[in-house]
Amino acid sequence: MADKILVLGPAWVGDMVLAQSLFKTLKLNRPDCIIDVAAPAWTLPLLERMPEVSGKIALPFKHGELAFWQRIQFGKSLKNAGYSQAIILTNSFKSALLPWAASIAKRTSFLGEMRYGLINDIRPLDKTKLKKTVERFVTLGLDKDVSLPKTIPNPYLNSAPEAAWILAYRLGVLDNKSKVLGICPGAEYGEAKRWPAEYYAEVANDALKKGWQVLLFGSDKDMPVTTQINQLTQNKCVDLGGKTKLGEAIDLMSICDTVISNDSGLMHVAAALSNETSAKKLIAIFGSSDPYHTPPMQPDAVIEYLGLSCSPCFKRECPLKDEAHLACLKNITPQLIATKI
Repeated sequence: MADKILVLGPAWVGDMVLAQSLFKTLKLNRPDCIIDVAAPAWTLPLLERMPEVSGKIALPFKHGELAFWQRIQFGKSLKNAGYSQAIILTNSFKSALLPWAASIAKRTSFLGEMRYGLINDIRPLDKTKLKKTVERFVTLGLDKDVSLPKTIPNPYLNSAPEAAWILAYRLGVLDNKSKVLGICPGAEYGEAKRWPAEYYAEVANDALKKGWQVLLFGSDKDMPVTTQINQLTQNKCVDLGGKTKLGEAIDLMSICDTVISNDSGLMHVAAALSNETSAKKLIAIFGSSDPYHTPPMQPDAVIEYLGLSCSPCFKRECPLKDEAHLACLKNITPQLIATKI
């Protein structure tokens, strides 16, 4: 009988994209295994585009809430699903409750928040050896005595460019003959990850003058910044801020020739839309975060990171004032980025 594995997935878009490297590794080593993923509902459009995943289970819990008894009950509802192993990708106590309540025999993860008993296949987390998030995910899919492979499979999301063009026409994209620049100016973590809106606008204006079409991607929370950028280009961009669902954004991004993004979930989506037969240029801008910890999983991605003495600080807001305020982002000039396109 094939192994049936339940993966407790992450809540962040970028981390869920990186989790596909784990799913690919599981399939490489156990081709017949069945992978189901339980995760917040908003990540399911990503899972729909990962052929390695069979079952997608939407978790009904609010972000951050313990919901102890609800998790126990939800876990018990999966008791007869036939899972031989659970792999928990997050380190919280609450995330380990569900597979324990489901009586899954092998429950694999790092110890995390004192989860003795809940996790019975505890893996050591040496952050000096497992520096990248993707390495930590992949190692949980290997046997205890197996080292990380030299090459980790890159995520690759299926997309529907034909459907994207139909949607694009409806949203105001003029034609499919001009080159398309995608801009992802948001970063939910905070301003210390966001390249200035006026810088993005300058790059957008340069691309527009050269005949490119420019798409501005973002969620409802990113609408103020996409609106600002569009206004600075005399509304010549296609502002998608708050106008698309995640699945639609993935498809629309697939028709872009180049994508410029902050370190965000959409950066990882853009990276996962390129493979050997479909090249897409990605320019990733890092400020307060660390490109060595969560780099885009695309070999040809252009990473712009200054590595200042105060970087990476991992702060949501820059703690410095005066000229040094947000220098890690402001000193990456629009002229530099424009030359990379």
